[in-house]
Amino acid sequence: MMRMLQWCKQQLLQLVASIIFYSAIPLPYIKDLEFKQVACFAPVVGLMIGGILGLLDTAISYLNISVLTRSALVVCVWIAITGGLHLDGAMDTADGLAVTDPEKRLQVMVDSATGAFGAMAAIAILLLKTAALSDLSENRYLALIAACGWGRWGQQVAIAFYPYLKPTGKGAFHKQAIRSYQDVLPSFFLLLGLSGLVWLINPQNLALAMGMMMIGTVISSSTAAWFNHKLGGHTGDTYGAVVEWTEALFLCVLTSFY
Repeated sequence: MMRMLQWCKQQLLQLVASIIFYSAIPLPYIKDLEFKQVACFAPVVGLMIGGILGLLDTAISYLNISVLTRSALVVCVWIAITGGLHLDGAMDTADGLAVTDPEKRLQVMVDSATGAFGAMAAIAILLLKTAALSDLSENRYLALIAACGWGRWGQQVAIAFYPYLKPTGKGAFHKQAIRSYQDVLPSFFLLLGLSGLVWLINPQNLALAMGMMMIGTVISSSTAAWFNHKLGGHTGDTYGAVVEWTEALFLCVLTSFY
């Protein structure tokens, strides 16, 4: 019994560390938190972020605000609640990919200054999210939860299956937490369970549930593979890029089911 309680306490502390690492959600100070395993809980944090955004979207829908304005507000809060962590990575990655010399790409990505391609990538991501949300007439909260969850599962795929390009860096320790496909399976089944929940809530949503599952799996895996193809591996910045582009593309493709 004591071992079970100790395990539960350890998992809870790791979840708290993940929330602190991946979001700007205010939490009380906890001494001696370990951040080595935060990547294991990234999809769970994504589901929590998506749930908060879904609640916000549902709440402001009663204010008779237009769908476009509502979607823009949700996307702005989306940036704030993540602290812009993943969006910053997507911007740095875009600046790096704009360099024609592959050997200089990592140097450009390390530079904190945002270039033209980084700015354009951020604008594209935010426009795609806002436009796609505006086209979702119902079950928007489910779409937000699924998008945030699958985005971070794509990050886990990138960590597990592709090399890390720098000996040190803000994402290097993730490789110690997620080393093989077995480490991404718990989150995968959790997200499959979300699709099952969509169907249980309303059996008429079977097509939507199946769509979420297929779209999430394909886009997450493909985005992680594409950045690996372009760079020969991943960095902390590309992990963020995988999250952002998976979220945006997931929402865009999901509109075809409405």
